[in-house]
Amino acid sequence: MRELTLEDLDDMVLGATLLGAGGGGDPYIARLMVRQAMEDFGSVMIASPDELDPDGLVLTTAVIGAPTVISEKVPAGPEFVGCVTSLAAFLGKKPVAIMPIEVGGMNTLIPIAVAAEMGLPVIDADSMRRAFPQIEMTVFTLAGIPASPMSVADEKGNIVVFQTTTNQVAEKLARASVMQLGMANGISCYPMTVAQVRKFGIQGSMSYCVDLGRKLSAVQRGEVGAYDAFLEFSGGHKYFSGKVIDIDRRTTEGFAKGTLVIEHLTDPTRTMRIEIQNELLMAFEDGKPIVTTPDLICILDHENAQPITTETLAFGQRVDVIGLPCAPEWHQEGMLELVGPKAFGYDVPYTPMEGARK
Repeated sequence: MRELTLEDLDDMVLGATLLGAGGGGDPYIARLMVRQAMEDFGSVMIASPDELDPDGLVLTTAVIGAPTVISEKVPAGPEFVGCVTSLAAFLGKKPVAIMPIEVGGMNTLIPIAVAAEMGLPVIDADSMRRAFPQIEMTVFTLAGIPASPMSVADEKGNIVVFQTTTNQVAEKLARASVMQLGMANGISCYPMTVAQVRKFGIQGSMSYCVDLGRKLSAVQRGEVGAYDAFLEFSGGHKYFSGKVIDIDRRTTEGFAKGTLVIEHLTDPTRTMRIEIQNELLMAFEDGKPIVTTPDLICILDHENAQPITTETLAFGQRVDVIGLPCAPEWHQEGMLELVGPKAFGYDVPYTPMEGARK
C-alpha cells in the first residue's frame, strides 16, 4: 500500500476532472472534503487488490444526481458514510476497503474522504475509468455482477436500501429515489469481494488518474513538449479548437441534458456539435460522428488547458475538444449495447477514434 499525498491529491483532482468527460460533478468540491477528512482522521492508503484478503468485502460510494444540481447543493458528507454503513449493516459484514465506482469527476475523490473517516484503504481500481450517467454502465455489469443490494442516502439521514432483479432496474429505482431526495445524494452499490474486483475491475485506475493529471499539469505550466507527452500518454487527440456559440442545458428525468455548438477559431464554416447527458457523449462535425461514447470527449480551456465541466460551459468560451480512448477493459462483448451510442438513444454506429483533424 502507498499513502496518498497532498501532491497526489492535486494531480488526482485535475485527472479526475478530465476523466469526468465534462460530467461527474466538479472534483474541486470533493477535494475540499478529502482535505478536511485527512486533517480530521489521518492519511489514506491506496491498495491493490493483491494486498487485501480476497474474500474481504469491498463497498463503493459515490454521489448520484445531476451535476447542475450538485454545483448548487454542495454535498454535506454524512450521506456517503451513511450509505456505506447502512449497506454494510444490511449485508451483516464489515468492509475491508472502499472503492470508487467511477474514476472520473468528484466520484474519484468522495471514496477517499469516506475511507479516511472509516479508517479503511481505497482500492486502486474502478468500473469505468471515466464517468457515465447511469448505474448499470460498468464493466461489472458486463461481468454479470449485480449492482444491488444497494443504498441511497441523503444529508438529512433518510436512507433507502433495496434489492433489484437487474442493474437496469437498479438504475430506475435509484434515480426515482434521488428525484425525491433532492437530486444529489450518496449511493453505495456493487458490493463484492476483493477477488471479484481483481478479476473484473479496471486495475490501477486511481494511479492512472494521478499520472494523467500530472501530465496535464505540465501542459498548464507551459513545459516544452508537455502537450505531446500528455497526448501520447493518454492516447488522445485534439479534434477541434473553437468558440462556444450556443448551449442548451436543462435538468430533466434526473439528468443534466443539453447540446453544445462550437464554431472553429479560424474557419467559421466548421462547427462541432456535442450532445450532453451529464457527460459529453457524442461529438459531430458536419453531421458526421467524430468521437462517440464510450470513448471520452473532454473540453479544455484554449488558453490554460483547464478541463471544463458541462455546468460551467458558457457562451463565448474558447475551447479545445480532446478525444481520449476508453479503458481497454471496455472492449468486450456487450460494450456497445451497454454504453455505445444506441444505449443513449443515438442511431449512429460507434466510431473508433482516428487521427485528429485540427
